Amino acid sequence: MPDSLLHLTTLDPAPLFAASLIPYLVFLWFAGRTPLIPKLSRLGFQLTILFVLVTILAALWALIRFDSELVQIDWLHGGAEAFLTLSNGLILAGLLQRHDQLKGTPSGE
Repeated sequence: MPDSLLHLTTLDPAPLFAASLIPYLVFLWFAGRTPLIPKLSRLGFQLTILFVLVTILAALWALIRFDSELVQIDWLHGGAEAFLTLSNGLILAGLLQRHDQLKGTPSGE
């Protein structure tokens, strides 16, 4: 790694993570007001916030209960990641429904 980039390894990512929620919440606000995004996809985007909350809680529990990081407790990490899978699945299902509506064919045919 070039010396000019070494200082980046000491940065605390928590403030960047918190700041990244602001544009996502703005996106959710606009997504809730446009008919272009299917309702099912909107729900998936909203559940992404639930994924973040569950992941934070799981990370805290891993630290307190197991004195370990979340990534080292497979079943707990997998449980948190399941919420991301759920939200991504809903986003995809909504977009596929919209695609089929625009094509005029039912899904799965």
